[in-house]
Amino acid sequence: MELSLDDGPLRVTVRRHPQARRLTLRVRAAARDVTLTAPPHVPLAFARDFVERHREWVRVRLVRLPETVPFEDEAAIPLRGEPHRIVHCPQARGTVWIDAAARGLPALCVAGDAPHVSRRVQDFLKREARRDLAAAVKHYSAALKVDVGRLTLRDTASRWGSCSARGDLSFSWRLILAPHFVLDYLAAHEVAHRLEMNHGPRFWRLVEQVCPTRREAEAWLRRHGSDLHRYGGE
Repeated sequence: MELSLDDGPLRVTVRRHPQARRLTLRVRAAARDVTLTAPPHVPLAFARDFVERHREWVRVRLVRLPETVPFEDEAAIPLRGEPHRIVHCPQARGTVWIDAAARGLPALCVAGDAPHVSRRVQDFLKREARRDLAAAVKHYSAALKVDVGRLTLRDTASRWGSCSARGDLSFSWRLILAPHFVLDYLAAHEVAHRLEMNHGPRFWRLVEQVCPTRREAEAWLRRHGSDLHRYGGE
């Protein structure tokens, strides 16, 4: 359904859930979208009226979302938690590299034509994420004496990592934007699932045994995790 706001119509996704007992609206910072969850028996007209009555609530929360930061010349983005400034170097050879501090920030230099800057920055961040995650997974696999499968990078809105029953691990590439101890904790978390496919007391003991910064990392993600999704937007 559509909700009319000051700057035009907003698409609201309606999600029927068999266990839902009431109508709930959610504005997701990561996807910057709005979802209405409704019980199966609620008429669509009633759901539409519910959304209309909460128009101001939706508008306020959308306004409060942090602005997106495109990967473009002069943009400031975090890398391993430290601010870096993107610098387009059209005459340079290569792709992306880190230069010494310039005007107070380390420079993420990008060669090539302007239309390719965004893609090259994202490709660079994914390569860095894969390298850091592979090293962390290797470390914790050895510490817990387990084998793991493939390592996959995704851009998920609701999960930072996952572990399949076969031992394949998946992570959000955006973890490279967070401080290293956050990425490190997520690697320990998913590797620990090779021994405990749950979040019971034994699982958490395993995690804290090899990663004492677990609570610090979780606190950082609660406070700042949603902000990582603002980078790379249009």
